[in-house]
Amino acid sequence: MTTGRGDRAAPPAPEGHWEVRFADAASAKGWESLAQQARENTYRAWTTMRTDPRPTTETPRHHRLKGGLAHGTHRGQTCEQWQIEVTGGGRIWYLADTSRGTCWITFAGTGHPRATDRH
Repeated sequence: MTTGRGDRAAPPAPEGHWEVRFADAASAKGWESLAQQARENTYRAWTTMRTDPRPTTETPRHHRLKGGLAHGTHRGQTCEQWQIEVTGGGRIWYLADTSRGTCWITFAGTGHPRATDRH
C-alpha cells in the first residue's frame, strides 16, 4: 500500500506529541525519496515535528518560512508554515495545525523547493 494525502507519516502520536500527516500525495512521495537519501536526518526531522514543531528558538535548519510562505491553509485552517532542512538541498515544509495538534507535510523532497527561488 502506498501512502498519500491524509495518511499518517508514522504510528499514532502518544499523549503530548503531534500527529505528522501528509497534506497530499506529492509530499508523501517526496518523503519516501528523502528517507531513502537521508534516513537518519529524515527520522530526526520526524521526531522534531512530533515533539517540538514550533520551537521558540529557530535555527538555520529549522525555522518558520517568511513572506507569502509564512502561512498556509489546510482543511480550512490557516496555519504557520515551517521548514526543516534535512540535507543541503532536501527540505520538509509543514503546517503547524495547533487546533488539531497535527503537522501537515506540504512539501518533502531531496531538492530545494522551487517556491523559494527568486526570479
